[in-house]
Amino acid sequence: MPTIEQIRAARALIGWSQGKLADQSGLSQTGIARIENGTNHPNSSTIEKIVNAFDKNDVEFLGENGVRKRADELKKFYGKSGLIEFMNDVYKSSLKNNGKRSFYNVKPGNWTDVLGEQWWQSHVERMAKSTNKEDTRILIPNGNQNLISSGYASYRWFTNKFQLNVNRTMYIYDGKLSFVTFTNDVNRVEILMLKNQDFANGAEALFDIAWGNSAPPTE
Repeated sequence: MPTIEQIRAARALIGWSQGKLADQSGLSQTGIARIENGTNHPNSSTIEKIVNAFDKNDVEFLGENGVRKRADELKKFYGKSGLIEFMNDVYKSSLKNNGKRSFYNVKPGNWTDVLGEQWWQSHVERMAKSTNKEDTRILIPNGNQNLISSGYASYRWFTNKFQLNVNRTMYIYDGKLSFVTFTNDVNRVEILMLKNQDFANGAEALFDIAWGNSAPPTE
């Protein structure tokens, strides 16, 4: 959680007023002022909105007192709102019709637990309109029958013989390599996105090997 001093420093780094931060985070200017003068102690949801607002503008918090402008090729997302923003980016990539989307080590229930069944169904419907099933490939642990993305994606089972943590998932799409981490607290989703074509291509090659050695789900 960023400190008051870090929030002020982050605003100063990119020349934001309290009003600008309020606009970008969906909060009130009065609320931002009260946070910064210490009269209001924000909850985790409010902090998440502030962090995501700065993160979308490539500002990140370091430890208990650091702030820096991040390189363009690395981006982070946090919490439910961050996961929604990330999934919206995945959807936008499908509109470009620019190749495959590959997801490895997926535990489907993580997404519906955080985003809800209704949001996820809307996402499936929009993806189904913009892509072919062959364009999106999802590898899930052997035996998992929760095929929540079957409306737009192809599934295969992989044998989890290496005891991979199914709360950590890798996304490869649109020249991006992303890692999604879930915890027992649905508000603590963390996503790290690296926009680098070479790394994405390398991960895609490894995914192709895993896909070729996996089997379609059976009843």
